[in-house]
Amino acid sequence: MSQAPRKESWDMRTAGFCSVVMVALLLAACGGSSKQSASGAETQKEADYYAIDQIEKIWHQAASTHDVNKMMSIWAPNATFNIGTETLSGAKQIRNFFTTKAAPFQPQNHWVSDTPAYKIRITVNGDKGTLYFECHYIDVKTKKVAVVVGADQNVQKINGKWLITNAAAATPSLTP
Repeated sequence: MSQAPRKESWDMRTAGFCSVVMVALLLAACGGSSKQSASGAETQKEADYYAIDQIEKIWHQAASTHDVNKMMSIWAPNATFNIGTETLSGAKQIRNFFTTKAAPFQPQNHWVSDTPAYKIRITVNGDKGTLYFECHYIDVKTKKVAVVVGADQNVQKINGKWLITNAAAATPSLTP
């Protein structure tokens, strides 16, 4: 009779030890999961920054090659675009502006569009963000800056793609 209680006592200690180990493993797994989630969120944020930065690159490629279709690929269908006192609403009005009025897209202008990297600013908050950059349009023939434009935009991830939802463009002022 003395051996039975010992065995039962040992089994209960073993069961208790296993329970402690299981709880420790679960807690460790939860901690690892939390770290993975944080790491995954950071990776997603970096991917979003990269995707938003591509808007600036596409803008400049489109302007340098007079490719209105490429330019329109970065705009949301119901976007607005403020230029001075004029507000353009929707893709049709914005396309018309680039086709008929925007100096970089005019056939007589052979400009290369560039942005100093240090003037690009990007923010991300979930599926919304902001993008600011300056366009330095350089005349290919004279190699002089023809026009400088600042573009300040609200961007949003729509159907998995970052697009401009609202933009304002103006000549930036130089401040010391």
